[in-house]
Amino acid sequence: MAELRNYQARGAHAGAQSGAAIDEGLRSYMLRVYNLMALGLAITGVAAYGAFTMAVQDGQLTQFGQLLFASPLKWVVILAPLAMVFFLSFRIHKMSVSAAQTTFWVYAAMVGLSLASIFLIYTGQSIVRTFFITAASFGALSLYGYTTKRDLSGMGSFLFMGVIGIVIAMLVNIFLQSTALQFAISVIGVLVFAGLTAYDTQQIKEMYYEGDGSEVAGRKAIMGALRLYLDFLNMFLFLLQLFGNRN
Repeated sequence: MAELRNYQARGAHAGAQSGAAIDEGLRSYMLRVYNLMALGLAITGVAAYGAFTMAVQDGQLTQFGQLLFASPLKWVVILAPLAMVFFLSFRIHKMSVSAAQTTFWVYAAMVGLSLASIFLIYTGQSIVRTFFITAASFGALSLYGYTTKRDLSGMGSFLFMGVIGIVIAMLVNIFLQSTALQFAISVIGVLVFAGLTAYDTQQIKEMYYEGDGSEVAGRKAIMGALRLYLDFLNMFLFLLQLFGNRN
């Protein structure tokens, strides 16, 4: 009987050690995801502001600004990040971790270049204020997605349909130029990407597997960072449309 109790105690101790190792590995994995996302956002912000300062001097567009904002090149700048995010999403499983990470940094810089125009449209104070509102909201939603015991997988198809609906509505509004429709798009966009923040966080957490090699774990972390980066960025832009003070 004593030997049985000792065996059970050793089994419970080993199980606790294994659980602790998994928890430690998961925390390290999630921290890597958040660090990659944060660095991507920092690169985007620096690229956006740097491009703006080069494009506008003394209230006038420079030659670079004319190319960036008032020439056909602006469509290349706008569409290139979209092409790159599809490339990274579909090719990452064949890329090394360093190549995938470099592609993510380049993508973040290109997004920053395409967003330089927000400094022409909105005041700097409202951009900073909206960024901190977004950061606080994102942090709370991501924490909920990480800690909740509720299964959020059922939200995925609904939220994806919401994203498709937003894209279609935005394309229609290019021709309608309706302020009421734009307001509705912004409100729905905030709600959809708020839901996606919690949903994606839970999905990224569930992608973790203790037995993954460094290459697989690295790719998973980069894809997780990309998903959260897109959630944060879109929520920020929709909030800016709602609350930003225009120049």
